[in-house]
Amino acid sequence: MDTRASLSILLLLFGVSQASPLIEESFEEVFVSEPESVDITTRILESNNGSSEVLIEGDLVFPKTRNALICFNNNCFWKKNSKNIVEVPYVVSREYSSGERSVMANAMSTFHSKTCIRFVPRSTQTDYISIENRDGCFSSYGRTGGMQVVSLRRNDCVYHGLVQHELLHALGFYHEHTRSDRDQYVRINWDNIISDKVDNFQKQKTNNQNTPYDYGSVLHYGKTTFSIQPGWKTIIPIPDDTVEIGQSQGMSNIDILRVNKLYGC
Repeated sequence: MDTRASLSILLLLFGVSQASPLIEESFEEVFVSEPESVDITTRILESNNGSSEVLIEGDLVFPKTRNALICFNNNCFWKKNSKNIVEVPYVVSREYSSGERSVMANAMSTFHSKTCIRFVPRSTQTDYISIENRDGCFSSYGRTGGMQVVSLRRNDCVYHGLVQHELLHALGFYHEHTRSDRDQYVRINWDNIISDKVDNFQKQKTNNQNTPYDYGSVLHYGKTTFSIQPGWKTIIPIPDDTVEIGQSQGMSNIDILRVNKLYGC
């Protein structure tokens, strides 16, 4: 085979690899967990420091068109098809390496195996998520209509639990510490919170779906989030302040239960 033909084949193979969706066959082979010494919120907030986006609760994009934080007639949730499957179309930036794309695919695989959510490569769908290498780790809340960005900055955000954290936001879930009944389970130490970050701890009108408060949720803030001094606690579990919160390994069983309840899986 001459040099020109070999070069043409290599260029063709490169183009195919750049355009291909996340490969499901790699799900069981790739699992990237975060260092146990770094909770998920710390990693997110460090990545989002200086982000050009207007963010609420640390990593939720402030709605620019309609208020996605108020959901009328379930319009901010993804729709179930006739087969009782909720398809969430997505595209992934070509900036990511094959290893990073495998991490994303593996994070999605838990939704595929344990819920009725299916992240599917976008074809012509109008509403879809676009996973992009922007300046931080953040997502919109629920389905906002049209293209909505899930930002996973390279080197900061492409970890199994963190990818699931942002995808849960895109499905319509708040942070656990802001749920409506949180005061029965955690105490917010307002004096230790950075003054312009207080709004990140306001309770929301949440649909708790008759599920217990989940200290182990991948959506729970860590104990020192937005603290005015390193190590000062802003969230204290009740009644046992030794309970760990802010884990980064992946969705808890209750996280999975809530997805199934919200979407009627």
